[in-house]
Amino acid sequence: MGFRSFLHRITAPAPLGERLNEPCKMVCVVNQGLKMGKGKIAAQVGHGAVMATMKSGIEKPMNLEQWLATGQKKVCLKGRDAEHLLALEKLAKAAGVLTTLVHDAGHTQIPSGSLTVLALGPEIEATLEEITGELKLL
Repeated sequence: MGFRSFLHRITAPAPLGERLNEPCKMVCVVNQGLKMGKGKIAAQVGHGAVMATMKSGIEKPMNLEQWLATGQKKVCLKGRDAEHLLALEKLAKAAGVLTTLVHDAGHTQIPSGSLTVLALGPEIEATLEEITGELKLL
């Protein structure tokens, strides 16, 4: 979906469906095994947040509505390596949580195709806590 389509989607009338009454957040789990610099991490988390937001507009619009209405809370957590991120993705999918994987293009610090970030949500905070609650803040 293009950016103009996304803007239309979030400015169009509210989607039909049951409104969520709990706060939502987005979690970005960063692959610490890659030893990325601070700027690289910031860029990769930014990619993940944008991709997850756009994806939620299509697949879970009520979650997006609630997340936008409650301050767009985002949390960055440490993941051990790519295998850890993929294991978390599997748990999240089993729980019905929207997942987005970010792979680097390989133009700067790390090899092309490296899994840098797993973005989860936007989703109800308690649901994400069950999946990522034991991870440390970045």
